[in-house]
Amino acid sequence: MGDNISKKFEELVDIVKRLRAPDGCPWDREQTNASLLPYFLEEVYEVIESVDNENWPELKEEVGDILLHAVLQAVIAEENNHFSINDSLANINEKLVRRHPHVFGDAQAEAPFHAKQNWEAVKHKEKNRKSRLDGVPVTLPALIRGQRLQQKASHAGFDWNKVEEVWDKIHEEILELKEAQSKSTKEHIEEEIGDVLFSVVNLARFLDISAEDALRKTNKKFTTRFAQVEEELKRRGKTVEDSSLEEMDEIWNDVKQKI
Repeated sequence: MGDNISKKFEELVDIVKRLRAPDGCPWDREQTNASLLPYFLEEVYEVIESVDNENWPELKEEVGDILLHAVLQAVIAEENNHFSINDSLANINEKLVRRHPHVFGDAQAEAPFHAKQNWEAVKHKEKNRKSRLDGVPVTLPALIRGQRLQQKASHAGFDWNKVEEVWDKIHEEILELKEAQSKSTKEHIEEEIGDVLFSVVNLARFLDISAEDALRKTNKKFTTRFAQVEEELKRRGKTVEDSSLEEMDEIWNDVKQKI
């Protein structure tokens, strides 16, 4: 099986190099590391959608697309004498062993948290970072970035002891938001809304739930239910614009029982 995987991976690299050759595909030849990023990001979101829908045939295809983009990035880098795909493979293999001392060394990790704690500690030391919060990309979606910052702080020992304390913080932030809304500037209200969101993300992290995944699924649920409201209104010969809130709310509650 291993030889077969190696052969197919080498075939993928050869195909990409052929596409990038002078007599290859004009579109592939003109791509750069930077120009591919929007397409790469799109592929990542397609992977997310496939997993959300538990569409395994689609995920199989999307994983292949991700591999294609990884190889494209490495092949272009090699053309510019930066590094090769072999360098990337050697790097990740060595890094996985180095950052799992509880598997390949003498360190102990009795739970996933301890395993991640080992990873973060080794990573912080080898990258010589000033802060344990360094390394979380500023371009990440805000919910994901907030949760990753909280995770890093937690692995460094900065965390609540029990979930009741997290709930207390949420209630505290909501009260501060209500106070700001009644007598503060828009900038202060914005700050307090951010604090409320951050505290809710913290609860999600504490309960081992991805806040980004949870909100994405709620968005999907909302759009599905709202489309059902529009469909029912259409069946009644009406549109959203000429319907009352009471009528739409009645349909919404009926749809909510079904979806």
